[in-house]
Amino acid sequence: MAEGRFKNPFQAVFTGVKDFAARKENVRPLNESDRLDGKTVMVTGANSGVGLAIAVEVARRGGELIMACRSGHPEAGERVKALSGSDKVRMEKLDLTDRASIHALADRLRAEGVKLDVCICNAGVAQAKPRKTPQGLEEMFMVNFLSKFVLLSRLLKDGTLPKAVLAGKGLPAGADRPRIVFTSADSHRNADPSDFDSLGVYQDYGVNGGISRYSYYKLVLNTFSSELSRRLNPDGEVDVGVHAACPGPVNTNIAREAPAFLKVFLNTWFRLFFQSPEQAAPPLVYLAAAEEMEGETNQYFHMMVHRRMDEKCYSPEAGQRLWERAEALAAQHGLWA
Repeated sequence: MAEGRFKNPFQAVFTGVKDFAARKENVRPLNESDRLDGKTVMVTGANSGVGLAIAVEVARRGGELIMACRSGHPEAGERVKALSGSDKVRMEKLDLTDRASIHALADRLRAEGVKLDVCICNAGVAQAKPRKTPQGLEEMFMVNFLSKFVLLSRLLKDGTLPKAVLAGKGLPAGADRPRIVFTSADSHRNADPSDFDSLGVYQDYGVNGGISRYSYYKLVLNTFSSELSRRLNPDGEVDVGVHAACPGPVNTNIAREAPAFLKVFLNTWFRLFFQSPEQAAPPLVYLAAAEEMEGETNQYFHMMVHRRMDEKCYSPEAGQRLWERAEALAAQHGLWA
């Protein structure tokens, strides 16, 4: 099994604080002119943390918001309405650990004729020990990568995310290009090269192994993002913008599964040195809404710093092998419709 950049949570926390303090922003600030009026935007994992902050901004900026969440129904949706002042908010059930839930959402959106302008794949988990999904896969691997592969495949093939190459359902003349935005992490840097043979194989791990896998799966996710961009825009002309962003260190409930002694340490550092979800949301909202991102693809932000991902993520050979492995795992575990 390949390993990620961080070998323990202390290393991850201290690096996050150091990177946050040393950042040199090279992207203009998000402003009130970055609007989403008339656009339909789906945000996964929008019931808490950064996802909730993104959802509030999407609704406040005029977007018709779909909150695709495992929990928080209907309280999170009502909170977004109150905070944004918008009533163009709906919640949809989405459990990324369960094949049936993924396809049920895709079926509902297709039946209603929903056309997404933006899909922000924000949902993710960090775990201190492995859990099996109903299909027998490890939960963190499925939620942080494979379920995104399956969900986006459905949305693109159904035309819910319009794309002529996969669905034969292109964009109307003059329409803005759809955008896909992944919530990633700069911890993907310096992870081991992807081990495609062992990718997705269920293995036991503890706290340190969980941190390592989390950063490794972000390398996998960014490699997928780059490969998806290549496949959706094969001739160099952008039809669907595909981007990823690390929001930086965020004070969320991601440490909820840590052992008690570690949870005290993490929560203290999060509270003292990390950003609030509202402070962390701008790079993801920018990629979804900024006019200058129209016609762009395969861009990566670390906070409000535009930079390149780890170079391994751009390899066409790695992207091809990852795609083939994902298709094989999805078929093996019955994840297709």
